[in-house]
Amino acid sequence: MAMAAKVQATLDRTDVHLGETVTLNLHIGDAVSASTPDLSALVRDFEVLRTSTNSSLSLINGRQRAELIIGVALRPRHEGDLKIPSLTVAGSQTNPLNLHVGPADISAGADAGKDVFVEATASSNRVYAGQQILYTVRLFYSGDLDGGSLPNPDAGDAELRQLGNDISYESVRHGRRYHVVERRYALTPRHAGALTIPAIEFQGEMIDRGNPSDPGGFFNPGGLFGNTTPVSADSPQVKIDVEAPLANWGETSWLPARSLSLSLQGLPGDDKISAGQPLNLRLSVDAQGLSGDALPTLSLPAIDGATVYPDQPSTSTHDDGEWLIGHSERGFAIFPQHAGSLTLPPITLTWFEVQSGQKRVATIPSHTLTVLAANGTQAAVAPGTQPDVVAPPTTTVSMPSPANAQSAPARSSTPWRWIALGSIALWLLSAAAFAWLYRRRHSPTPPPAKQHVESIDSSRAQRQAFLDAARGEDRPVQAQRLLAWARAERPGLRNLGQVASALDSGEQRAAIELLHRAQYADVRVEKRIDLAAAFDHGLAWRQEDEAEPELPLPPLYPFKLD
Repeated sequence: MAMAAKVQATLDRTDVHLGETVTLNLHIGDAVSASTPDLSALVRDFEVLRTSTNSSLSLINGRQRAELIIGVALRPRHEGDLKIPSLTVAGSQTNPLNLHVGPADISAGADAGKDVFVEATASSNRVYAGQQILYTVRLFYSGDLDGGSLPNPDAGDAELRQLGNDISYESVRHGRRYHVVERRYALTPRHAGALTIPAIEFQGEMIDRGNPSDPGGFFNPGGLFGNTTPVSADSPQVKIDVEAPLANWGETSWLPARSLSLSLQGLPGDDKISAGQPLNLRLSVDAQGLSGDALPTLSLPAIDGATVYPDQPSTSTHDDGEWLIGHSERGFAIFPQHAGSLTLPPITLTWFEVQSGQKRVATIPSHTLTVLAANGTQAAVAPGTQPDVVAPPTTTVSMPSPANAQSAPARSSTPWRWIALGSIALWLLSAAAFAWLYRRRHSPTPPPAKQHVESIDSSRAQRQAFLDAARGEDRPVQAQRLLAWARAERPGLRNLGQVASALDSGEQRAAIELLHRAQYADVRVEKRIDLAAAFDHGLAWRQEDEAEPELPLPPLYPFKLD
């Protein structure tokens, strides 16, 4: 018995106007051909205009994968919330879909009667800095185009990212039917104030096929092959009022989003772990309406009685056709230091819900784990407690009397003598190795003089470049030059979040946080903290090695949080 194919139904748009067309796409997995499904269930609410098929074949992880897409062009017959029912396709049932059909669009009266015109709209004309909105450009044309160009909008210093591919459909405006090419963008203003998106100009060639019945037939200019006429059209300007973040927001990152969630993976099902063995956790955040780059670097709160190793964070961004979906995640290896109870504190992230205009807090509750001793039996003593002093057990060894000693077999004492001599030899070898490692660690190794001088010169130059920028108003340049200065001294740092974590000065860490906020809002950093003054005496690096006495060998777990 043949297995039914995996099928899925999607719409290229879920909100249309009466008179426009919409495409129903029927995806059939692991198939290159299929018969046209029965579409009679659609005729009550839709005109079925035409169908088309498109097949693809790909190789993923060495496995061949095929997909067939049947496209069905539909035109709604009336307004309202219409439902596309489940259809039988290739022996399987598709998922039902909802479509909102609004009244016929009578906008753009100035464009009535034109062969070509361009619309540009924003989903909202009043937003917060850092908030993503949907910016849509539509090209309307009646007739046949022989190519053309439609450039991307000029968004100035706002972030602009195209969402998916162009969408093609038909629409009726003022009683005239047009072909439409729709292009969507994610637009994210960076600064408070007035943002104006200037007009964009379409330039193309319209085909004039003439009338084949004229004398001369198709060889007449404008006949079979047709002449082309240059056409152009400009979109209107779009003005957006961008507001600064809330004045009482505080020092946390400004995160205006439609939704945001935190998740923590890796906790054991029985809540039991072993001392000295790593507990690998992965913390992640997903936000609709923010890119992955806009999300803060994730961290864990201090955990008493544990050593934490953070991995490098990773971010990604995709979209759902209208909104950016930002993702950030980071792994942590947690080493319990002793048996007993280990409590992971609550993890919180404050964000701003743009639909309601309310502050929200995403929270992962605290979690208590039971830490077993390394041998699985006896618990180790927790730090800060003194165990009772117990005298070691006394072992009594009966020694033979001198008279009996000679009568004892010689082989009974010989193994012990060799064991004792071997132990002494091993102790001497260990001491010699320890001394050699100690001298090697503490022996001065002069670095190459030229490289050292070049590093100092580079650090000085980058420092001066930052201090010059700190006296100006260009926040992105200030952030770039501060990172360049820090990397000249510590090349392993990759972003300002890592720089802040490596600094010992609370004033400098606060300055970096304010600098980050100022890049997304009209906030004067100097009102809160003077950048030049905060870094005038150099970068105050955290000296982790000075906190503990120097050891001949590096410690195994350097980041202690207890």
